[in-house]
Amino acid sequence: MKFPLPSIPSLPTALQTFSLPFPRPSAILPPPAAPARTINILNPLFAVIFEDDDLLVINKPAGLVCHPTKGDEYSSLISRIRLHLGPDSSAHLINRLDRETSGVVLAAKNAATAGELGKILESRAVTKEYLAIVHGHVTAEQGTVEVPLGKDLHSLVAIKDCVRPDGALARTDYYVEHRFTRPTGPAADPMPFSLLRVVPLTGRKHQIRLHLAHLGHPLVGDKLYGGDPDLYLALVQGRLTPEQRARLIFEHHALHARSLRFDWRGQPREFTCPPEPWFTEFARPS
Repeated sequence: MKFPLPSIPSLPTALQTFSLPFPRPSAILPPPAAPARTINILNPLFAVIFEDDDLLVINKPAGLVCHPTKGDEYSSLISRIRLHLGPDSSAHLINRLDRETSGVVLAAKNAATAGELGKILESRAVTKEYLAIVHGHVTAEQGTVEVPLGKDLHSLVAIKDCVRPDGALARTDYYVEHRFTRPTGPAADPMPFSLLRVVPLTGRKHQIRLHLAHLGHPLVGDKLYGGDPDLYLALVQGRLTPEQRARLIFEHHALHARSLRFDWRGQPREFTCPPEPWFTEFARPS
């Protein structure tokens, strides 16, 4: 059963959609209906959803950080964007995703465009939609998690946040796409999972991951909020055991930024892209 998106800022009816094609036949969602234009540019750096003189929209792969690290010029999304645009380019990332999260990322090719897009995001005039695979069968067909988030002062992991009464207000709406069972190993019994469509209405750090864990249904593969506090430390210290990897199921957590929708220079735009094959294959209906 599908449910409509919650109320969002109204846009003109002539919505222009740009998307990468969804995988077939095992797609978990149908492709967008009658897209105005479809772009499918694949290169060694990333998949391009849309590009013009001012804007570049990318399907970021899971496992790639957005900002530079100590690695080579291919080790971050922004460095790959600069390779794509040329050495004299001035690229600006407008939205950011966690390293393990895949999906739609906007990049401005100049400071003026970055300023325009930044104001749109700050005004919350952007609708973001994610797909998430979580542990367990979520009982309600749809719901809202609205609990404040802030720094976890008791965690050994510096970047970890938590639900806390004095934290920043945060709200996430979710919708069950379907529930399924899947064995997680050759001799394992089938385990329950749910595929959710998730719409964050605020933009706190790790918001979706924290809210789903608070709901009692953490993301599959989440090393930070999945219930075992040692998994993240084991990852960064290079000591993940085969048993820990088996419990995680995936190399990356199962969260995909499926679409961004906003009004851009008088024209409503929607940019969409499908999850990676490991995600779609696991989440297919039983």
